[in-house]
Amino acid sequence: MKLVVAIVQDQDANNVIEELMEKDFRVTKLASTGGFLKAGNTTILSGVEDHKVDEVIKVIEENCKTREITTSLLTVTMPGDTYIPYPLEVKVGGATVFVLDIEKHIKI
Repeated sequence: MKLVVAIVQDQDANNVIEELMEKDFRVTKLASTGGFLKAGNTTILSGVEDHKVDEVIKVIEENCKTREITTSLLTVTMPGDTYIPYPLEVKVGGATVFVLDIEKHIKI
């Protein structure tokens, strides 16, 4: 048995979760926050039989696409000066997936 941990953008999470549930995978959804843009993420946990891990990863790949957004970084020239917004193109989306071995699995 494996534990699949997928960190996805909030806007992709519902599609991933719905499709996994349609395929009879159990999921747990956790709210999380990314470090770089401080944007909302969703962490999805799913306990999966070894031979079904690739199927879970395929669902994640199909539903989590990378896209570009424009965001503003604030720059400062000297202490006491005003902040100047600076537009920046950033790639967001996709997913980060971890697959962990599970030593023991108990349903109560």
